[in-house]
Amino acid sequence: MNHNFVGISALSLDAKGRMTIPTRHRDALMQDSAGQLVLMESDSGCLLLMTQRLWSGRIASITEDDADEERRRFWLGLSDTPEIDSAGRVLINPVLREGAGISREVMLLGVGPHFEVWDAARLALHKEAVRARKMRGAN
Repeated sequence: MNHNFVGISALSLDAKGRMTIPTRHRDALMQDSAGQLVLMESDSGCLLLMTQRLWSGRIASITEDDADEERRRFWLGLSDTPEIDSAGRVLINPVLREGAGISREVMLLGVGPHFEVWDAARLALHKEAVRARKMRGAN
């Protein structure tokens, strides 16, 4: 069963770079994934967190020879396969943390079938930029 995740959670990484999945999402995520997850960089400046099943379905179309090289880079090369540990934590690979500008304070956004993991300050800047573009477009 695939769930639709919604909402925002403000979280802090621990000293080892682990993020605790909020309880309200943990059971559904475990049910959907059996603890098998994928974290990958996105071209939006955040990380995407999803089940391996969802990820496998999405990469099926981009592993063919004619697939877009940039999509292949993000979806395959810039990804990791962490598991949810017994305390409900997910280790965020240091290379992925650096690529997404993630320090200690993160925002976990449920955006349907997957999550976005943002550095809190970067998300605030992203929202400002999106609003500024919309304001310019409205004039």
